[in-house]
Amino acid sequence: MKLSVAIPCYNEATTIETLLLAVRASPCTPKEVIVVDDGSTDGTRDILQRRSDLVDILLLHDRNRGKGAAMRTAFAAATGDVILVQDADLEYDPAEYPKLVASIESGEADVVFGTRFAGKGQKSPLWHTAGNRLLTALSNLCTGLRLTDMETCHKAFRKDVLERITIEEDRFGFEPEITAKIARMKCRIVEVPVSYAPRSYAEGKKIGMKDGLRTLWCIVKYGIGRSE
Repeated sequence: MKLSVAIPCYNEATTIETLLLAVRASPCTPKEVIVVDDGSTDGTRDILQRRSDLVDILLLHDRNRGKGAAMRTAFAAATGDVILVQDADLEYDPAEYPKLVASIESGEADVVFGTRFAGKGQKSPLWHTAGNRLLTALSNLCTGLRLTDMETCHKAFRKDVLERITIEEDRFGFEPEITAKIARMKCRIVEVPVSYAPRSYAEGKKIGMKDGLRTLWCIVKYGIGRSE
């Protein structure tokens, strides 16, 4: 099965080249690397164009539109049988792709979530972990799922699943939206543990309180009373 790795990227000049080298070194083959530069202003775009050997498809937004918008762009361009989301900030390890796609390749799952709460690596600050667990619990309440980490970046999908979904959210509301929609479609979802190396806001972490509030709204908006 061909794997498409979809990488949304915004102002990641300090990490993007290292990340792309790690993606290329991942044992999953064949794979297609898709990067959506979401209006970067810090030199990220220059690095991407200089290291075009590491990217199969480079798509450029003329302004910063958010993760959900970048995912829409990447998903539309992907040609793989399986599409995996990878952030550009080195918090998630591309070496773990094989276990993220194994359940899809075996026919056991349609979608795989990589849970940070059962894997190795550094732990997030207590307030961040508590917030993620609360959002996941609320999402589960609305969707009927039993996930441990709805907000994880590392998600893998069969391409035909994504072809049946329209992403409406432009920013981080993408996570509860996609979760609710695959739940409504009765997709077979498997969680696998992944390692996690959280970074601080000083190091470039971008999600904030406003995004957390929007996530709460999206859990309700897409999890209750909506049909795909």
